[in-house]
Amino acid sequence: MDSSKKTAEDAPADEPTADRVTAAGTAAEDRSARRGRWLMDTRPLRHPAYRRLWSSTTVTAVGSQLTAVAVPKQIYDITGSSAWVGYSSLAGLVPLVVFALWGGAVADSVDRRKLMLLTNIAIAVTSLLFWVQAFAGAHSVWLLMVLLAAQQAAAGMNAPARSAAIARLVPAEELPAAIALGSTVMQTGLIVGPLLAGVLIPVIGLADLYLIDAIALTATVWAVWRLPALPPLEANGSPVARRGGWREVGAGFRYITAQRILLLSFLADIVAMVFGMPRALFPQLADTTYASWNEGFALGLLYAAIPIGAVAGGLFSGTFSRAKRHGLMVVIAVCGWGAAITGLGLSGSLWWAAGFLALAGFADMVSMVFRSAILQSVATDDMRGRMQGVFTVVVAGGPRLADLLHGTAGSAFGTRGAVAVGGVLVVVVMLGLAAAFPAFTRYRGA
Repeated sequence: MDSSKKTAEDAPADEPTADRVTAAGTAAEDRSARRGRWLMDTRPLRHPAYRRLWSSTTVTAVGSQLTAVAVPKQIYDITGSSAWVGYSSLAGLVPLVVFALWGGAVADSVDRRKLMLLTNIAIAVTSLLFWVQAFAGAHSVWLLMVLLAAQQAAAGMNAPARSAAIARLVPAEELPAAIALGSTVMQTGLIVGPLLAGVLIPVIGLADLYLIDAIALTATVWAVWRLPALPPLEANGSPVARRGGWREVGAGFRYITAQRILLLSFLADIVAMVFGMPRALFPQLADTTYASWNEGFALGLLYAAIPIGAVAGGLFSGTFSRAKRHGLMVVIAVCGWGAAITGLGLSGSLWWAAGFLALAGFADMVSMVFRSAILQSVATDDMRGRMQGVFTVVVAGGPRLADLLHGTAGSAFGTRGAVAVGGVLVVVVMLGLAAAFPAFTRYRGA
């Protein structure tokens, strides 16, 4: 044998061979694939249009929270009354609900790109007007209420078009991943935005928070400007002209009742939020049950724990975003939320409470991803805007009904008992709905 010809077996241990390089590459690919199954599924970011929309959200998710903190802070500074802060919440909720429902019908009748462009400009203008009144030293609660109502109306019009557009920007099989990506950014904003506002207010003052939000919104306007046209389509995918009045809103509600899968997805969120969102009791829990801790620290941790868990769910969304049994995943997630809330009610330790709330946040992220995916895949394109309008109302209204229910129950039966019973009710009612409508648990996505 020619000694110059070496086989893989004859090669020194430190000398690479083609077989070893191939094996090493395959092992690295296997490790990467295993990580991909656990970590966030980023496949939707390969699509330029979705990537631009998502990137703009990373900026505005924080900016919008600056305004969300600044408005109640300014109202409290003017009035010295928490009641007025509560009234401002109502002033924002009513136009949000009305215009989300109407905006859903409009989103099904016009180019969604144009609607998003106009409404994002309107939101930016109201943020700029917030800055003007604060910079000028105006001390008018009523002016703040009017601006807040106008901004929430624009946001209500924007949300259905923005959410309904996602199904046109990514393939159907990537919808859960795309929704998880967007929701993770929004939940991160709920954590970072208020913390950043708390740091910035003593440094730059309240007025400039509004200005930062207005500037951040230009990123969204630019991203939407660069989206492709998204005209209304018929169920078969062909363009169509359609009206966007209140009759169409009514048609949307009739469509929901006819599509039981959609109806159950909405009911699942209502059950989870109304029976199992105890945030109205957080101040009392911080003051009594966790009194051994600093009250402010305990309250902040309770409020932050759910978004932290939701962000963790988004970062590890590879564990669930590829699942096909979308209905079953919603049932499991809602029951997981209820079990975690029950654990919160039974917990006498602040850290255990925060842990259970974080688990609830993780479960809520799973539920939201698959409920949104069901909506986007079950509803035809000509109905997606109206369905997203109803979705917005359910998401905004459920926690507010929960505030009323839990506040009343907490006063009557005690905070921990009310929380624990609410969590149990979530599990019992959700399992009852799943048993009554087995088609929902069998529903499979793309």
